[in-house]
Amino acid sequence: MGILIGTLGFLALGPAQAADFSAQVVNTYQGQTTQAKIFVQTDKIRMETQGTEEYTILRADKSVIWIVVPEEKTYIEIPSPQARRPEVKMNGEVSREYLSSETVNGYATKKYEVRYLDKDTLHRVHQWVASDLDYPIKISALDGSWSTEYRNIQTGPQANSLFEIPEGFDRISKSAPSPADSKPDFVK
Repeated sequence: MGILIGTLGFLALGPAQAADFSAQVVNTYQGQTTQAKIFVQTDKIRMETQGTEEYTILRADKSVIWIVVPEEKTYIEIPSPQARRPEVKMNGEVSREYLSSETVNGYATKKYEVRYLDKDTLHRVHQWVASDLDYPIKISALDGSWSTEYRNIQTGPQANSLFEIPEGFDRISKSAPSPADSKPDFVK
């Protein structure tokens, strides 16, 4: 479950007007890679991380994150007033420098070097923003310690049912994760 919460940290960066789509998400952190499937619709996101039994739904319209466990027919609800879909500007961003135009996974992107503060520490990343999606489809630490990349992007409407709790599932109580348990906002 920690990987799912962590991955959503990347997603909860701010509002955007990007297109609805689905994609494969490849996260690399300290040499380990996880893969997930993401579905995005206006202010809703569903993340299905490979190798886990549960999936996560972020509902910015309801200020909530749901962790759904199909095998147990249960879900956990975590209030999240800052739950939003990603935008180009990153949390704690202090500067952004345009570097070049590049093609990433078939999409024309603008590559930037971004500096951001996280707990009083300055970090530097490269960010590739897909021009026609107005969406960051790749982010990578300059030191190579982590990256997040969207692949096999399929634009178009996503089924509303992807962003709802299935009928007959029971809510179980769970407190929100401690900020001390998390990595930088978008590294997960």
